[in-house]
Amino acid sequence: HCLAGQSRPFTYQMNDDKPKTDYMENDLLEKREQFFPGKVIRHEIADGTATFWTDNGVVFRASFLSKALVRFRYGTEGEFEDDFSYAIDPKFTPTSITLTERTTSESVILGSGTIEVEISMEGLLVSVRDASGKVLSEDEKGFHWQENTDAGGNIVMCSKLIQGGEEFYGLGDKSCSLSLRGKRFELWGSDTYAYGRDTDPLYKNIPFYLSLHHKKSYGVFFDNSFRSFFDFGHERKNVSSFFAQGGEMNYYFIYGDGQLEVAETFTKLTGRPDLPPLWALGYHQCKWSYADEATVKKITATFRELEIPCDAIYLDIDYMDGFRCFTWNEENFPDRRRMISELESQGFKTVVMIDPGIKVDDDYWVYREGKEGDHFCKRMDGPRMKGSVWPGKCCFPDFTKASVREWWAGLYKGLMLEDGVHGVWNDMNEPAVFETGTFPDDVRHHYEGQRCSHRKAHNVYGTQMVRATYEGLKKFGNGKRPFAITRSAYAGVQR
Repeated sequence: HCLAGQSRPFTYQMNDDKPKTDYMENDLLEKREQFFPGKVIRHEIADGTATFWTDNGVVFRASFLSKALVRFRYGTEGEFEDDFSYAIDPKFTPTSITLTERTTSESVILGSGTIEVEISMEGLLVSVRDASGKVLSEDEKGFHWQENTDAGGNIVMCSKLIQGGEEFYGLGDKSCSLSLRGKRFELWGSDTYAYGRDTDPLYKNIPFYLSLHHKKSYGVFFDNSFRSFFDFGHERKNVSSFFAQGGEMNYYFIYGDGQLEVAETFTKLTGRPDLPPLWALGYHQCKWSYADEATVKKITATFRELEIPCDAIYLDIDYMDGFRCFTWNEENFPDRRRMISELESQGFKTVVMIDPGIKVDDDYWVYREGKEGDHFCKRMDGPRMKGSVWPGKCCFPDFTKASVREWWAGLYKGLMLEDGVHGVWNDMNEPAVFETGTFPDDVRHHYEGQRCSHRKAHNVYGTQMVRATYEGLKKFGNGKRPFAITRSAYAGVQR
């Protein structure tokens, strides 16, 4: 169904080899006054954490969560934002660290025994070295910011010098070469039907990248759910940067003996997936779309006749009654339970599509429940958010609210317990809307009690949807391992 999105024109324009977009750092700096941390006036160290205050009101914290994992946070008005993240695994436990400290007239140097972090007394510039003194990463301008006069808050930025021979990898699904050096990227989940090489942004938003230089490896995880951007020497060939249109400059530096160790620490921080069912490792047959039982049976029979291994068959939106989620087209699938049981006896597990758009229709039970339970997203002034997707005009659950996720999980009872479905595919959950691409910025979200606009919640919407789906599959899966996949996602989705 990733092939089923609406096609929209690619909007980036290239003139004189300089991209004309609103997210190049220099373009942002041309539009608004930039600010930098001032001079450090005091600092203190306790329990593996060093906190610094500057003469212009910036507060900075470097927290060693292990000998090779450091969290850096910056507050521009003497305080930090509420400490909440959808990405961090609630089960993650920091390791107790005793830091060493060396102070000079120009900097404070913190040591864990594995890495050293040097923080300048002017501007809070950060440099990280390994135990041998080799520079792993060092700030160029470091942290700086601009006031976001359009939406409030700050545009937060951090720039670093690219080391000799340094290469970069990561950021989730990007349709380019493995190395990200010399490129720039945007993280804003987007329905990109028929995307090609170098189309950006795409569906998923994983603000984590790996670096490799001189056989040394580290990772940076920029935990900020606003629209964010990464530049790996595209605008300035010896400078990398990451910045976001809101929120806090909050990132984790992960050192490791090779990229695998860095990735292992990242998944310790953001969580690891459950062991999947064995059949999840086989070949799965999926396309848009098999519109009736006869077509499904013809496809599966041909696999067996040709002795092509296949463990799962997927039903896209055409199995539904008018594209209404959690319903079936009774004419085209007259006995779905028998069909699913027969497919299972032939070695095929059945996976069905579920989208977030719920058709506005008072005769549709899911819509009635969502409206009566106040489960749908609303616009700034109170009306429910409405947008067109496959069923027509739809409302959309606010998956950033626990009670909404609990309601959504309960909707899977029929599919799982009664019909015998084995897995679920969540799609269109960037969220995609045909008229506008996605929700307008003024849509409000609960965000676990920290109410916010869609600017902050957009990139986590798909993860919170599949989180609710996962809970439903666990609840109604008869003790079997859940199988859920999602088109859009944020860091931590693997949990």
